[in-house]
Amino acid sequence: MEPVEINAGTCYLRQLRADDRLDDRAALVEAFADPWHRRYIPDYQVNDLGQAGEYVALRARQWARDERCSWAIAEPTTGGLLGEVVLKNLDLPGATAEAGVWVHPVARGRGVATIAVGAALRFGFGALGLRTVTYQHAESNKASAAVARRCGFRLLRAEDINTGERELIWSRGPGEA
Repeated sequence: MEPVEINAGTCYLRQLRADDRLDDRAALVEAFADPWHRRYIPDYQVNDLGQAGEYVALRARQWARDERCSWAIAEPTTGGLLGEVVLKNLDLPGATAEAGVWVHPVARGRGVATIAVGAALRFGFGALGLRTVTYQHAESNKASAAVARRCGFRLLRAEDINTGERELIWSRGPGEA
């Protein structure tokens, strides 16, 4: 599918970019260098502009393959990168996905994660026809738990994972909030 932009009020959601008009690569390197970010998003290494460019290209390929909807959470006047929100593990025939979000260190504490996840959920339930979206995070990540509650997810269960930390798994349907 083609990437879509979403006006979410105090921020907007757009495709990650690395072109002559807008370049998210430096902000990606900054975000992925943050210790908090590395703790909770260990699966990706973005240590330099080259890796950041690969990350942007990966997200574009995932959109095209209907694997993941990935949006840069952007400042509405400058387009500056505030974070990323995703609907991943997309199963369009099964009408399910998993939501995820991270926020750049300079934008934390401003509510952008809740706004972005809410907008992504509206798109998923409305435009994609999803019936169930899950959200999971490390039990120690209190900010993610707050986002889940504010966005209307209900806690399903906690699971032990290989890192020695428990994962909380939440779920939400289209009529729940």
